[in-house]
Amino acid sequence: MPVAKKSAPKKTSAKTLVVVESPAKAKTIEQYLGKNYIVRASMGHLRDLPKSQFGIDVDNNFEPKYINIRGKGDLIKALKKDAKNADKVYLASDPDREGEAIAWHLSYILDVDPKKKCRIVFNEITKPAIQAAVNDPKPIDMDRVDAQQARRMLDRIVGYKLSPLLWRKVRRGLSAGRVQSVTVKLICDREKEIQNFVSEEYWTVDLKLQKGKTKAFKAELTEIDGKKIDLKNESDTKKIVNELKKSDFTVKEVKRGSRKRNPAPPFTTSSLQQDAANKLGFVSRKTMMIAQQLYEGVTVGKNSVGLITYMRTDSVRISDVAQNEAKEFILKKYGKDYVPAKFNNYSSKKAQDAHEGIRPTHIDLTPESVEGYLNKDQFKLYNLIWQRFMASQMTPAVYDTMSVSVDAGNRFKVKTAGSKLKFDGFKAVYAGVDANKKEKDITLPELVAGDKLKLDEVLPEQHFTEPPPRYNDASLVKTLEEKEIGRPSTYAPIIETIQARGYVVRRDKQFQPTELGFIVLDMLEEYFKDIVDVKFTANLENELDEVAEGKIKSSALLKEFYDPFEKTLEKADEAIGHIDIKDEESDVVCELCGRKMVYKLGRYGKFLACPGFPECRNTKPILVDTGAKCPKCGGRILERKSRRGRKFFGCENYPDCDFVSWDMPLKEPCKECGSLMLRHNFRGGRGIVYCLNDNCKTRVNHPINKELEKNKKREEERLKKLEEEAKQEKDAKATKKNTTKAK
Repeated sequence: MPVAKKSAPKKTSAKTLVVVESPAKAKTIEQYLGKNYIVRASMGHLRDLPKSQFGIDVDNNFEPKYINIRGKGDLIKALKKDAKNADKVYLASDPDREGEAIAWHLSYILDVDPKKKCRIVFNEITKPAIQAAVNDPKPIDMDRVDAQQARRMLDRIVGYKLSPLLWRKVRRGLSAGRVQSVTVKLICDREKEIQNFVSEEYWTVDLKLQKGKTKAFKAELTEIDGKKIDLKNESDTKKIVNELKKSDFTVKEVKRGSRKRNPAPPFTTSSLQQDAANKLGFVSRKTMMIAQQLYEGVTVGKNSVGLITYMRTDSVRISDVAQNEAKEFILKKYGKDYVPAKFNNYSSKKAQDAHEGIRPTHIDLTPESVEGYLNKDQFKLYNLIWQRFMASQMTPAVYDTMSVSVDAGNRFKVKTAGSKLKFDGFKAVYAGVDANKKEKDITLPELVAGDKLKLDEVLPEQHFTEPPPRYNDASLVKTLEEKEIGRPSTYAPIIETIQARGYVVRRDKQFQPTELGFIVLDMLEEYFKDIVDVKFTANLENELDEVAEGKIKSSALLKEFYDPFEKTLEKADEAIGHIDIKDEESDVVCELCGRKMVYKLGRYGKFLACPGFPECRNTKPILVDTGAKCPKCGGRILERKSRRGRKFFGCENYPDCDFVSWDMPLKEPCKECGSLMLRHNFRGGRGIVYCLNDNCKTRVNHPINKELEKNKKREEERLKKLEEEAKQEKDAKATKKNTTKAK
């Protein structure tokens, strides 16, 4: 009887494991690499310094002690299993220093040699970029890892050594940060400027002049007796006004020319946060969160597509491939006049230039073509990025200009200027985004030297000098960038941290320091000048750059910082007494014990609490009376806050009365029907007032109805499109199934 041959075991095809940071990115990349690749997400960091201890061996050359992050055990186990079964392992965390550090920690956990070619980097999540990265792996850049470790340890030194001092001297639960403390100083210094500012009166004088029967135009008084106008009070201004009324006006000089307005460069992290704050009303954290979603991948049709390049960058450089694609698109859609003779290239002196500027990955994926696949905020930000990049690759806008100088008698000089858009250039794309600052042509009549003009009206106006404005998200990020405090990836976390610690509050989109912020800053300025010194912090950032470039050792940088810091810490502990922060008393009486309640600062902002704690634990939210009456029961409508801190308005008789509104009620009732009037605020600051009564004349054909109808129609179109795609997919599956059965 013949012996049966043993069948050879099936040979499994070799697999390559690619580890990225997020599941969204993993989903997008997996569809580009094919079946021989497994893509997994590390969900960010897997190892870090321990929370319960200092974690840095100062005496052993600042050796860090890393542990696996609690709660990530199952994920680490799964990644180890995948790595063991894989033929190769590629580490594809984000292309920045933190990403390099994550890759290094992964190499330790997965037993991958960091000196071998295990690191792949890409600036955009597109098929060509991913495949090019996989074909060109590199060793982990240990200089960049050391720079990130040094930053982490500097922050740990300040946080873990200085925070306990604040607990002992000021209040438990406080903490101090290296970069955050400098940011608090900027905000406090601005507040002091505002408090110490003395307003001064000054006057300007505008005139309306007319040539013959042409339309009057506005001009400005600029000189008196050959000197720049400097009017400080009403009486002096009246004298000048009276003299001007008696003067003869003659055109002295007319200059005609043209002016070019060049497009702005593509976005960097900083400029994106600034523009999103100014034009969309986004806070920095929200901008970066949405940008991360657009970078990692959004489902467009059946596929996940990374719509923008890496969003943490200080560079404005653009690749030749992207410029050529933009050129073809502009030529096809707008014509040759909109294509510059040579590419618009931009540069920034301070940029590390590790990545390109932020741009769309696919030029042909216009905002309109993907609108149905994005939520409202994703669409707004993608639209901003797409239009800014396209405009950056187009020709300048050209204006015809006219500058006119007019003599008024022998004493006065009056000037005016006109401009008219001759060629829109890049504004053909960017005008929609720049709608908040829509430019109007300033037209003047045909004027030549020697023309006599008639004075139509004199318009004196009183002004007062104003203090510098408080920082908002845009101006704070701009200042941090200019002063080289932090780096692109740190701006949003800095702003969030100083608010979470209670040192700063955001009111009306502006940052104001709290009393606690001032107290902690005063202490730091007295005993830890370097910690809150702008130049010192900026120099430290530059030294971290040098560590990343391999010019200096991280241990030398840490020692240079730590030794004097430790000595200062010892002196401060002995010198500083306990600082008592008194709670601000309110007029609200505690109904349980009769004491006057005080203001406390909690996670979601200020609230009222009884000073008799712990005997009396009564607390209340701070309620602001809007002055409006509830349309349901006549009670007061109060300003309240949701669990997430969002402002809304509700009746004081809740829960018996359920009236609530996101829009602000107004004191004055509707003049037509007497119903409640509400104010609806759009992003960017624009607001409109409308009547609550649907049948009222003031509400019919009101702009808010049109806006709501527009949004409703857009949502209906999006849902219809998704339903059609689902139907097509279902039909395709059914056809495929029938074909298979027939075979």
